[in-house]
Amino acid sequence: MAERGSCIRLRPSWRNHVWAYDFVQGRTHDGRAFRVLTVIDEYTRECLAIEGDRHIRSDNGSEFTAIAVRAWLPRVGVKTLYIEPGSPWENGYNESFNGKLRDELLNGEIFYSMTEAKVLIEQWHRHYNTIRPHSSLGYRPPAPQTIAPHRGDPPSAAGRLRPTRRSTESLN
Repeated sequence: MAERGSCIRLRPSWRNHVWAYDFVQGRTHDGRAFRVLTVIDEYTRECLAIEGDRHIRSDNGSEFTAIAVRAWLPRVGVKTLYIEPGSPWENGYNESFNGKLRDELLNGEIFYSMTEAKVLIEQWHRHYNTIRPHSSLGYRPPAPQTIAPHRGDPPSAAGRLRPTRRSTESLN
């Protein structure tokens, strides 16, 4: 049996096997606090959601919510993996993601409105998943953008594509 406070946890083995979630707080320029929910796929390191404009209503505080959520999760086929209270390192993937969100966006931007915050957070979210290199993934993004050949092109057309002078100049 594991000792209290130990970090024995299920390692993710495939996409959508283990998700982790947490809340991150930011502020607008006039001091209004806002919170966003982040959801991470621990296997792919992909950020599945950064949501801040949804509402969750609860009758009796966190105790009621925890009981209701615990009762609901098995009904939808989800097994829960709890971390030890006061042990954020046991939710390391999500804590690492939240730190990057804070360092790379929230601490460096001044949000003049909630709309601006939502737009910039969604832009960062797309960048994080499709462009930003991740050292744990061999410096590749978790969900890189792909470009499929145009349907009208013959299958060999993709092999004949060459960069134009204009596209190579924009890289320099």
